[in-house]
Amino acid sequence: MRTEVIVVGAGPTGLTLAYELALAGIPVVVMEKQHTRDPQSRAGSLQPRTAEVLDLRGLLEPLLTQEMFENTHGGHFAILPVELDCRPWRTRYPHPVGVPQARLEAHLERLLGERGVPVLRGREVTAVAQDAEGVTAQWHTDGPLGGGEIRGSYLVACDGGHSTVRRLLGVPFPGQKRRMSAVVADLTLASRSETVPTRPGHFSEYTRSAHGFYAILHPIAPDLYRMIFGKDSGESPDRAAPVSADEVREALHAVYGPEAELGELRAASRFGDAVRQVERYRESRVLFAGDAAHIHMPIGGQGVNLGVQDAMNLGWKLAGTIRGWAPAGLLDTYHEERHPVAAAVLRHTRAQRVIMNVDRDEEIGAVRELVTELLRLPDANRYISGMMSGLDLQYPRAGTRLIDMDLTTQDGPTRASRLMHSGRGLLLSLDDGQRAVGDRSDRVEHVTAKTDEDVEGAGAVLIRPDGYLAWTDTDGTPLDTALARWFG
Repeated sequence: MRTEVIVVGAGPTGLTLAYELALAGIPVVVMEKQHTRDPQSRAGSLQPRTAEVLDLRGLLEPLLTQEMFENTHGGHFAILPVELDCRPWRTRYPHPVGVPQARLEAHLERLLGERGVPVLRGREVTAVAQDAEGVTAQWHTDGPLGGGEIRGSYLVACDGGHSTVRRLLGVPFPGQKRRMSAVVADLTLASRSETVPTRPGHFSEYTRSAHGFYAILHPIAPDLYRMIFGKDSGESPDRAAPVSADEVREALHAVYGPEAELGELRAASRFGDAVRQVERYRESRVLFAGDAAHIHMPIGGQGVNLGVQDAMNLGWKLAGTIRGWAPAGLLDTYHEERHPVAAAVLRHTRAQRVIMNVDRDEEIGAVRELVTELLRLPDANRYISGMMSGLDLQYPRAGTRLIDMDLTTQDGPTRASRLMHSGRGLLLSLDDGQRAVGDRSDRVEHVTAKTDEDVEGAGAVLIRPDGYLAWTDTDGTPLDTALARWFG
């Protein structure tokens, strides 16, 4: 089999990347070792910036029509009892958006099917070899095919924290090993006690502990709960051991009483607090994204959001490289831009692990109280909300994110995000200036519009496909220089 890009892993990162490549007309094949999609919610929501990024492609709205509780509460930092307020960041999504990971994956896989992109399940990659011209991956399946190989110009490993591709290539994954283990489960309840929450609230309201267990039980749909639990002692079965209904029932009874009876255990898995990151996101023609590039304790909804934004950053750069229009070094900016972002998330998730104070240390308890007081200060809250949501991100050689402002074009009212559904860059003229993208119309659209909103005083802005400002007419750089830097 021959393609341009082999994506290994059909999680949110791999599927988002495959969609971006398909949108750019790049042949892509997704290889996934699991035979069926994991039904577990895992990540229960999207951070505001990830919601914005999906909105850039028109992918978010269809996910909001299904029956789920609407979230009207701000995010959290270390499960402290202070809502993070994202309104100062001028976003249409001031709260985390309740879209479970499984629903996002199903939606993306369906869209890929409509575009003719193969998502080959039950194919486990067993060998990877690269040369100056491309990458060859061998795979095995339990089906009648037995196995085979696939050849591509590039391969992107999106195959999780235990990445097979990373192991086959001998790529180091330095960091801190796991010190604790906990369980996350999707379940229904046959009966509830008085301590079981029945309505959506701030995440801090769900935290309880009793009889040697801690637990977070929160409703994600009218008859569906998500439960995170562990033992105060830190003891747990082996990470690979399946989670039994009896194990969930024991924790449920310990924390919420015998009246809280398990109904159906729909899905469950274990997680830990290991912190690791590859040193380079690119190894010649193999690139790493999502959990294959970085892992951390899943707190505050950071994992799926990092992965989706890895994919959005990489997709257009890889497409431009394959198409031949990418300027020298564009693909390398993927590592330069995304590695520091993940490193910062790893750092603050480690801090949150301490501040959560699962061990109930009195000294850490004092720190927890102080940080809670700080979060009530508007400036501190804005800083942490921007960090946790991703809304504060600014790449070194690019600007801030594009605000999704209301616009009026010759076709009528619209929003900035709706002008980027094609996956191309955007030159947005907000005045009467005469501008042009030259022979780059296949990768940059030019739209003239009016708005009542402020865009840093600019009369025109150039926006990268991932939604970050590449140029404004106020920064002193000629437009053609910026176009050449990012679009060849």
